[in-house]
Amino acid sequence: MNKTKEIWIGGFALFSLFFGAGNLILPPSLGVKSGLDWWIVVLGFVTTAVTIPILAIFAHAKLQGTLYDFGKKVSPLFSTTYCLLIYLIAIAIPSPRTAAVTHEMTVQPFADSGAIYTSIIYFVMVFIFAINRSRIIGLIGKFLTPIIVLILLVIIGIAIFYSPSSVAPTTFKTPFVDGLLEGYQTFDAIGGVVVGAVIIISLNYSSHTSFEARRNLIRKAGLIAGTGLLLIYGGLILSGSLFSSTFTEKASRIEILSGLSTQTLGNFGTTFLSILVALACFTTAVGIVTGTADYIKGICKDSQKAYIITAGIASVIGIIVGSYQVDFIITLAVPALMFLYPITIVLILLNIVPEKYASKQVFRAVVLVTFLFSIPDFLGFIIPRENLTEIKNIIPLANFSLGWVIPACLVFIALNLRKNNN
Repeated sequence: MNKTKEIWIGGFALFSLFFGAGNLILPPSLGVKSGLDWWIVVLGFVTTAVTIPILAIFAHAKLQGTLYDFGKKVSPLFSTTYCLLIYLIAIAIPSPRTAAVTHEMTVQPFADSGAIYTSIIYFVMVFIFAINRSRIIGLIGKFLTPIIVLILLVIIGIAIFYSPSSVAPTTFKTPFVDGLLEGYQTFDAIGGVVVGAVIIISLNYSSHTSFEARRNLIRKAGLIAGTGLLLIYGGLILSGSLFSSTFTEKASRIEILSGLSTQTLGNFGTTFLSILVALACFTTAVGIVTGTADYIKGICKDSQKAYIITAGIASVIGIIVGSYQVDFIITLAVPALMFLYPITIVLILLNIVPEKYASKQVFRAVVLVTFLFSIPDFLGFIIPRENLTEIKNIIPLANFSLGWVIPACLVFIALNLRKNNN
């Protein structure tokens, strides 16, 4: 296959991986709240929703391994625990969220039925498709993403040229940080470490291609995917900003996406988009449940029984959590993300840097410090924040829920300086 064609195929495959339908609800809402500061919000959002996930792919290109390999330098126990937590979070938050998005965008506007009924039907079908490993899901996914992207580009284009003349003021005190933390909700960094290896292996390299050539192809494919994500996410945030004056302050994320679609495409276009989003959400849920069941099957000596049980448990969790509103599920996810995302980010970055700067000692120390200094950020969304005021005032950036950043950087630098001096 022509190398240029391989790069573009790989780029589109990566874009499809990261472009989850559930993520569509995040950028327009950010835009509405950001006002004229939309471009600052974009910088924060793409840091955690585009740059870090693409770096995860670069790390996979370097490791040529699995999710387990990301944390094995810390310890086998840590890496196994990390893997289990990643998959647990995946079936507990992003998978159920797809059902909630489907209900609020596709079912609720046309039928007066409870979310629990949508969730039950949705995850019964997810379970059936997962245990039968239907190829239909893969085929649907290949066609859905280009169509959804095309519709979104139309929405963005109309929003830019036919938007209201007034823009509501920003409600963000720190637009960059708010955009950065909202990027956690895409789960794309986690997606990058989970299935990045699958994408890399699926690229059709010739048997004689060198390691360096493969890594070069992956980097170029990553740049293509990252550029696509930047254009879509940035365009939707800008669109939300331009139409911000048409939404109330209490409008939900789903209401904003639907409202933006209606104002640009009309009712028919909104209905068509909602159906496509529902199908794309379904393929995402099947992928998460199947991937989790595959992992448990692997650690249970290739047991098909373990696969079916895991798929069943994941579907039951999906039914329960998916029956709640999207905004509630997003709020529910925050503590878990504040705990897991910092560790995921440092693992990605440590696996990117040259080996001489990322010894086992560096891995262990940086991950430990990241974990310890992210505890106040994690607890800040569980207990009253005033109880943590004193400690947050001591730790730099802790008031922005980024208390782990400077300590992790300092430990990384200190250990490497010490090594060089010795």
